[in-house]
Amino acid sequence: MRFITRRGLTAIALLAAVTGVSAQDIQERTIKFGHLNNAGHPTSLGVQKFAEIVAAKSGGKIKVQEFAASQLGNELQQQSALQGGVQEMLVASTTSLNGIAKEFGLLDFPFLFANAKQADAMVDGPLGKALAAKLPEKGVIVLGFFDLGFRNVTNSKRPIMKGSDLEGLKLRVIPNPVFLETFKTFNANPLPMAFAELYGALESKAVDGQENPFAVIASSKFYEVQKYVSGTNHVYATNPVQISKRFWDRLSATEQKILADSAIEAQNWQRTVSREVSSKALGELTAKGMVYNDLPPAELAKMRVAVRPVYDKFSAAYDPAIVTLFKSELERVSKF
Repeated sequence: MRFITRRGLTAIALLAAVTGVSAQDIQERTIKFGHLNNAGHPTSLGVQKFAEIVAAKSGGKIKVQEFAASQLGNELQQQSALQGGVQEMLVASTTSLNGIAKEFGLLDFPFLFANAKQADAMVDGPLGKALAAKLPEKGVIVLGFFDLGFRNVTNSKRPIMKGSDLEGLKLRVIPNPVFLETFKTFNANPLPMAFAELYGALESKAVDGQENPFAVIASSKFYEVQKYVSGTNHVYATNPVQISKRFWDRLSATEQKILADSAIEAQNWQRTVSREVSSKALGELTAKGMVYNDLPPAELAKMRVAVRPVYDKFSAAYDPAIVTLFKSELERVSKF
């Protein structure tokens, strides 16, 4: 007589909990899920939550293996691996997607949102769906959007109190034409660089500063190599949760539903956690010796006006229908 182990009974019970699912609908699989941030960062926590949910929904048959801190390569390398089917999943900025669907650059326009609720409404609504619809033919499917938060400038030279304070600063930016043009507007010297190289560049003074959300600045220990952190809130960063279409097409409908549902559950959980961590991270940065300043509202207003040509320049090169949708959605979410 064959005995079933306690672990086997648990797996059977978990699988039975997925209504109407038979064992043959779910295969034993391991998903490589890469990202750029350190373990313990809210992105990492979101990946771990996704793994937990997938395990529960699949009766333990689908395992998600996290690869944090650029272990699978830099952002563009992982994006390429995803399209080729070598890597199953990735959560990263919209930057790498700009190269395959340039309209994702709309989400990188500066000073779009006053709060996180507006950003959520934008990516969860018609615009986010329209952008995601451009990707399957390029080998990528978007399952959701994690929160990264408002990006803020740090540097080793001076507080940023107005746009002109950026003049002459060598700032690392993500390899993204919208970011480059935005900082050139203020006569900074923006330098595109892979995130994995950033700490060393700050330490060696190859660059004066960088821009990232508070949680990234804290988890990456940039306080060790930067003096000033300024609340510019110039871009709200949302990170698409991506899956390789080549991998997706090999899944059963049941498996696809498990991953899609799990991604939305993990997304909603991760956003809450990310924002809690962000609010605490600024306190950590100042406790570690960084000097923080807000920007006067009048100066922020001037900066918003200054970057309008960035909107016009890039919008002219995008799909007109998407740009029209973007403008109407921006008006809609601005009321939140």
